[in-house]
Amino acid sequence: MKKIVAMFTILALVAGFVFAQGSAEAQAPAAQAEPQMTHEELVEAAKAEGTLKVYTFTSRGSKVGEAFEAKYGIKTEVTQLSDAEMISKVSAEAKAGQGADIIFAQDSGRVLTELFDTGYVNKYVPAEVEKAIPAQYADPLVYDLNIKAFIFNNEQPSDLKNVWQLTEPEWKGRVQFKDPQKESVGMNFFVMLTSPEWSEKLAKAYKDLYGKDLVLTTENAGYEFIKMLLANSVLGSSDTKICEAVGAKGQAQQLYGLFTINKLRTAEKKNLALAVNYDLVPFNGFMYPIYTALTGVCAHPNAAKLFMEFAYTAEGWKPMDTLGDNSPILGSSEDTRTLADWEKTLVIEDPDYLAAHRYEVEQFIVSIL
Repeated sequence: MKKIVAMFTILALVAGFVFAQGSAEAQAPAAQAEPQMTHEELVEAAKAEGTLKVYTFTSRGSKVGEAFEAKYGIKTEVTQLSDAEMISKVSAEAKAGQGADIIFAQDSGRVLTELFDTGYVNKYVPAEVEKAIPAQYADPLVYDLNIKAFIFNNEQPSDLKNVWQLTEPEWKGRVQFKDPQKESVGMNFFVMLTSPEWSEKLAKAYKDLYGKDLVLTTENAGYEFIKMLLANSVLGSSDTKICEAVGAKGQAQQLYGLFTINKLRTAEKKNLALAVNYDLVPFNGFMYPIYTALTGVCAHPNAAKLFMEFAYTAEGWKPMDTLGDNSPILGSSEDTRTLADWEKTLVIEDPDYLAAHRYEVEQFIVSIL
């Protein structure tokens, strides 16, 4: 009996000790997160780090770099790289342990899987940007949204209202766009058409136009549209050349092109007849994101963070502010349409879908070209 009493006494003492220790831990103050720098503190820290290295998708990135350097006195080296070069270079430098500090890159499916998922680049959102940017463009962080649309020679009005009309026999050889095998964002557009969302919209658009269901010879309406459009189209090497071919005046037959809308800026100077068809259903073009991120080997983190913050201001966006480029916060001062307007009519990249399905769609396109 004494042994039993002793055992209960010991258990009571242990329980009391555990309870008391738990209470003490609960009452202890929680560890505080590292305080955020003020803007002024960030500037001073950035100035102490040395030369900032930036990789970008556009030559206009150099002008952003020049404006940043003029404002803060921080030496900034900006290098323009193609999509493939960007991914290859950042990946190689991550393995070597040194390279650029910050990137601005397109080709969302590959950027997601080959740079973000591998840790070769890291997500960062400046506090002021996080307050202003729409949620769908915050993770990963989007800097720029580029637009390519169906544009026609408007010496004659266009009566096309449905993208399936561009696959009809009378339009054979009269539709032009860049070879998707030579342009990642163009390939991504076609990949997105095979998604459940867009293949269903295409199937509906076909039935609305012809009054009957589409007879499939492929997996879905997206694949079918790709097959029929490519059979009707002329594939070019550059948006500039396609723009000039489509817009040349005095042509016997009207031409259509799918190219960046910033080419409309030079239409008058080049004596071209061009207009966007805003009425096409279920889409009149596509939009693709430019992501920004700090690299995993960022040697100048404060300067990189300050540069990213600057890039989203009106001053930093100014060199990029042209027709066809849309800041997710500031939009485009040259476009009569808002970003919200465009979102309703364009195919928009989904990096997860692209990562999962790009290879199979690429193989399909290779097989029919």
